Amino acid sequence: MTIRHDSLSVEWRGYATVRIETTSGFVVYLDPGRYGVLDDYPKDGDLVCVTHDHHYDSDGIERVAARDATVVVYEGVDADRIDRDVVPVANLDRAVERVGEEDRISVGAVDVWTVPAYNDPDGPHARADGTVPHPLGLGVGYRLSIDGVSVFWPGDGDALDAYAELDVSLFLANIGGGSVPDRHESADLAERMDPDLVLPVHYGTSESLAADSAAFAADVAGRGVPVVLDERGVELSEVDAPA
Repeated sequence: MTIRHDSLSVEWRGYATVRIETTSGFVVYLDPGRYGVLDDYPKDGDLVCVTHDHHYDSDGIERVAARDATVVVYEGVDADRIDRDVVPVANLDRAVERVGEEDRISVGAVDVWTVPAYNDPDGPHARADGTVPHPLGLGVGYRLSIDGVSVFWPGDGDALDAYAELDVSLFLANIGGGSVPDRHESADLAERMDPDLVLPVHYGTSESLAADSAAFAADVAGRGVPVVLDERGVELSEVDAPA
């Protein structure tokens, strides 16, 4: 379904793919693609943002990006490191902007900020040997100002304390667990962040991302934070997808 938030229409397509449209028709995609989430979807995206290798899908970008779209990709995304058949970022047939961990750019009327996204080696998602699935430098999160509405997608990593300091109206909460926050961690962050609305994403698309979204919604609502579910994305794929 389509979630209405202020002047924005928001859809979670499954996995990490979110589509946002303004009343004027400007369309933003976050981390589009993988696992069948974009079958039969129009090329209507004016801005596409990609957080890191795991969510980089050149075919997904091609499916959603309009010919005159701008594709914003974290500078750490490296096709040579990806064990899938993807087109290198430099060879994408769209205008591309590479961004660092703490950058700000404007695309049309949308302001885009990046923030570091990673698993802390001393945090809850570290492996027994001290390594992490998402080390510092692998990816970023995006905070967007769209039609004056602040939207935050943290990408993959921990629910970092710094995120609670951001001015956020719509929080796209990562609740899949495993190498990313589970519902409890994201509920804690939502309470500290105190956004106008929380929409959980990045769960249920595969067995490895199982999460109790209803329990998450009840937890967040119980903390006095508005929350909504868009469950279309949870049954799109039966493959065992990594975070």
